[in-house]
Amino acid sequence: MAKRQFTIDIGTERIAVDGYEPRAVALKYLMKRRRSLLVTRDKDKVEVLYLALPHSIRIDGARLSKSYKVNWERIGTTEFEGARFTFTLEEMTG
Repeated sequence: MAKRQFTIDIGTERIAVDGYEPRAVALKYLMKRRRSLLVTRDKDKVEVLYLALPHSIRIDGARLSKSYKVNWERIGTTEFEGARFTFTLEEMTG
């Protein structure tokens, strides 16, 4: 299976990326955003970055579009309890 062109739309910007499937593209982008939060030492900058995190993300492909709702947690309370800045993806229907 070859990589395909996708566009990530987070509302404030659109980013062209390559990937295999929409969910994997969304996960990779959100993990990069999470990683930038984890490595930032300045607490004020962490607050600014946390407030700028996307709460919905749309992945546009050549044939279909998928939208996801992103639930961010500062400290994980579900599967990764105690982990910082965890998130869950829920596919939005309709």
